[in-house]
Amino acid sequence: MRLVLASASPRRAELLRAAGYDFDIVAIDVDERRRDGESPSEYVRRLAAEKPAAVFGGPPRRESAIILAADTTVVVDDAILGKPEDDEEVASMLRCLSGRRHEVLTGVSLRCGAVEIGRVETTAVYFASLSDDDVAWYVASGEGRDKAGAYAIQGLASRFIPRIEGSYSNVVGLPLSAVHELLAQILASPVADGLS
Repeated sequence: MRLVLASASPRRAELLRAAGYDFDIVAIDVDERRRDGESPSEYVRRLAAEKPAAVFGGPPRRESAIILAADTTVVVDDAILGKPEDDEEVASMLRCLSGRRHEVLTGVSLRCGAVEIGRVETTAVYFASLSDDDVAWYVASGEGRDKAGAYAIQGLASRFIPRIEGSYSNVVGLPLSAVHELLAQILASPVADGLS
């Protein structure tokens, strides 16, 4: 089996390697704008499915591979907190998360030939109440600048998170148990016959 990760995220690659998977990486860009009326769950599931479709259709052809992609977002009161545009937005997002429960949703997609399967994994994350000094310190660290929701649970922000409910790796960006289950499903399907 050849596994291809359709992502430029170093965090997703690290998670897959730590779980013992061998894979190639193909970075892919898709339009990440949310469609009118699209729920957060529909949004991440659609984006996850569009990425392997783009890889499959592009050169070189990858009919003999299983393509894995994911898209993660942070949701508070049905509002999506994407990647912040600047430090001011990092601070604003942290204040929004402070002292509250929010959800991290990751859409996962696997594609082999014309067959695509996937699902959405949800993890509840609880943030401690943040002081102005906490927010200023974290913003100055720069860690939250390229992260959905403006924080990294595996980094400095871990000190602000007393508990989660659900998959930890999902919050980092790739729910490994879901990936394992979906791989088993696609490998058991007739489409996987002949994959090496």
